[in-house]
Amino acid sequence: MVLKPEPLFDAVESLRGQGTRVVLTSPSGSVFNQEMARRWSLENHLMFICGSYEGYDERIRQHLADEDVSIGDFVLTNGALPAMVMIDAVTRLIPGALGDDGSAEDESFSEGLLEYPHYTRPAEFRGWTVPEVLLSGNHADIERWRRLQAMRRTAENRPDLWEKRRWEKPARRSTKAQQKT
Repeated sequence: MVLKPEPLFDAVESLRGQGTRVVLTSPSGSVFNQEMARRWSLENHLMFICGSYEGYDERIRQHLADEDVSIGDFVLTNGALPAMVMIDAVTRLIPGALGDDGSAEDESFSEGLLEYPHYTRPAEFRGWTVPEVLLSGNHADIERWRRLQAMRRTAENRPDLWEKRRWEKPARRSTKAQQKT
């Protein structure tokens, strides 16, 4: 069963206002990422079209939606869960949503890396200990440790991100060097 264009065009056009971005959830779309979430957090209004069954009449994709977006390389029963995932990722980037606006800045994907491991009390649990550097009080050493752990975790768990970051890094350096001159 393919969703017909008439009811979707009627519904979207009756609700669409100035500055509305219409997103079609679909396994054939561009893969959603943190950069999209940042960009969408600046939009005035987002509207998600969530399909079911075999998908949409192609004219919906071509003439009604601004973007066709997937959350990964798998298929779900409908587009509601992908829309909720994207809405949550976007909402947390809107100022005031997290209470502390800095909370959304230093985390996985903020610099193209996965986040470093976190620990809390007690310092020892079942014989497993918190890394000594985190108990040292030396903020510079802690920051270096966190950076190294983020790099290690990214290289091990997400070689695709690590490789992308490796190739982007020289471009970032040259841009920063140009800004200093």
